[in-house]
Formats: sequence, C-alpha cells, structure tokens
Amino acid sequence: MTEAPQHAFDDATQILACALTGDSDAVASSFDAVVSRDGVVGAWDVAWCLAATMVGELPGSGGWTLEFPGIDDARYDKRWVARFVSAYVNGDAPTGEALFGAAIADGQLPECLLALAGSTVATLRHRAA
Repeated sequence: MTEAPQHAFDDATQILACALTGDSDAVASSFDAVVSRDGVVGAWDVAWCLAATMVGELPGSGGWTLEFPGIDDARYDKRWVARFVSAYVNGDAPTGEALFGAAIADGQLPECLLALAGSTVATLRHRAA
C-alpha cells in the first residue's frame, strides 16, 4: 500500500467537507488547487486517501474482488471509481496509476475525481445510517 503525505489527508478532509455540503464546485476547486500545488501526484495522493476513507479498515491479506453489478454499463467516471477502489483494496498501486493515466488521456480525470468524492460521501452516509 502506498503512503500518502499528511497534507494529502488534509486536502482529502477539505474535499470531503465540501462534498458533504453538496458543493461540487468547491470540490472541483479544491482538486484544482491540489493539482496546481502538487501536480497530478498530489491528486493521486488525495484520491488514494479518499479510497482509504471509503473502504475503511482493510480486510486481511489476499486478493479481493469487489462486486459492482452493472459496472460495464455505467458511465466512465463510475467505472473508473469502481476500478480505482478495487485497486486500492488490493494494494495494487500500479493499476491505480494506470487508471489515473487513462483518465488523464481520456480527458476524464476531473469527472472521475468528483465521482470518487461523491462515492466516498455516499459510503460515509450509508455507514452512519
């Protein structure tokens, strides 16, 4: 598992606070600020922190398969989130990095990061209910 620097956790906390209020513009602005300050590596670190928050305590060792019914029919950003979270759960940073690269090449990274923040908030709300 890759370790993110403390400021990535702080950025992820701010992004989640914005997402919890439903302010997608503030979420996008916060990600933009991270990219301006730390480049794509900074966005990667924050995304990894969001995945960690979504997943919570990792299960024991071994390969994990997450079920995402209908994933092949989902929008690009939703498929990306499912695959990125799967990479996180399996400690597969190279796959996560490949997904990041593909989203950049496809011009979809901002939408994917916004979807990741939204999915993390939805998960947190579900756990609290």
